[in-house]
Order: sequence, then structure tokens, then C-alpha cells
Amino acid sequence: MYFSENIYLYGRPPANKPDMEKWLEREIQLAKNIQTKLLNGSVPDVKGAEVKGLSIPARLIGGDYYDFYPLGNGKVRIVIGDVMGKGIPAAMLMILTRGAFRSASESSKSPGQTLTAMNKALCQDLRSLKSFVTLVCADWDPHTNVLTYASAGHMMPLLLKSKERKVVELPKTLGIMVGAFPEYVYEEKEIALETDDVVLFYTDGIIEAENRKKEQFQRDRLIRALLKYASCPAHQAGQRVIEDIYTFTEGAMQKDDMTMVIVKIHQET
Repeated sequence: MYFSENIYLYGRPPANKPDMEKWLEREIQLAKNIQTKLLNGSVPDVKGAEVKGLSIPARLIGGDYYDFYPLGNGKVRIVIGDVMGKGIPAAMLMILTRGAFRSASESSKSPGQTLTAMNKALCQDLRSLKSFVTLVCADWDPHTNVLTYASAGHMMPLLLKSKERKVVELPKTLGIMVGAFPEYVYEEKEIALETDDVVLFYTDGIIEAENRKKEQFQRDRLIRALLKYASCPAHQAGQRVIEDIYTFTEGAMQKDDMTMVIVKIHQET
């Protein structure tokens, strides 16, 4: 009993206000460090492509999420998502989502099956919390140059066709947000990619970033930025798109998390 009581007291916040503020600051910073570590884990070495993720929370911690999972057949599974809300509550749900993705990827053969398994695992908790998650999950196959993908109510990724110098949206797939109906089955589609093609997965914080006049960055500016930096390595392209957003917003406060994943095809396989 003495041992458990001391654990309880150790975790109790301080009673006075100055110490409470320091305690909260320390706890939030710890949460930020944990989230940063999870979001910046090792990127798989993908044959024939470069993959890069980037996330900037609106607050110290956020609810956007991306992850990579190497599959045994040489493919790499990519996921990007947006948890409803911001700050600590959204970050907690993001961790829950990450666990469901990793678990589903162990046993699911495709992106649609992965989202179906994640939805089944998360639905009860999300509904009880009156929350939801939008996601795009995709498998990149370096042997066939085929990207197979499924969406759970998330914006479709952009595809830069390098040879034609044009950007299109990936064909839409049917799929509702995770947390709505536990037995929902997600549709898949696939698309063949070519050398120097770029696929950009992103969350709505990118295109909804506002300047001081309340104007949004919007999808058209994102497309122009993607075309402008098409020749850059994936990590540089991502950083330069973010720089363009900061230039546009003119120092206005960031209202939403901004997250993207860039896949750039290097060579035919």
C-alpha cells in the first residue's frame, strides 16, 4: 500500500500556481518529444523511390499523423491522417491511430483491408469520444511501379506526372472517415507510376493555411509549388513547399497542423 500511494503522490500535480505551470510545461514538452520521436521514426529504404514525411503542429503537439511500414514482399505501406481537433486530445487519439495502423499492417494484405481493420478496431472508442479520423493508406510496389491506395474520408493525394508537367488528383475511392460505422469495407484503386513522378499526400492544414487577410493557401498554390520543386529531392521539395506557405501566410498564426508525405519515383524497375 505504501508503494502504490507514493506512486499516486508522485504523479499528483503541485498545489501552487507557479509550480503547477512549470509542471504542465514539462508534461506538455514530454508529450511533444514522444510525438516527435514517433513521427520522425526511421524511413524505409525504398528501392526505386524516395519517401519523405513532414509534420508541423499548430500547437506544441497535434493530431496529424503519418507513418511507413515495410512489408515482407518488398512493398512499403504509407499512411497519412488527420484526427478531429487539435492539441493534447488529438495527439492522444493520434497515438491510438498509430497503434491500430501498425497492428493492422501486420495482418492485412492491402490498403483497403488495413483501413477496414483500423476502423473496426477504433470505431467504438472514437464514437464514444465523438471523434473521427480521416486517412489515406497506400502500398508502393517497387517491382511493378504500382501504387495501390484507399481513402477513409481524406483528401486524395496529388500526382505530378513529370513527363507531361501536369498535376492531377488520384482517382477517388469510396471511403468514409474512421469511427463512423464499424463494419464498413474500404474500396481500393491502383495507378501505375513512371520515373520522376511525384505523389503528394497532405492534410487540410496545408491548403487552409491563412494569411493576415484571411486568404487561404488553397490547392492551386500547392499544385504550382509542386510543379516548381518537381526536380528537387523529396526532402527538399517538402521543405520548400512549407517555406512557400510561410511566405504566403506572412507570419499569421498557424491554425491547423500541416503534414505531408512525398513519394518520388527515381527509376524504372
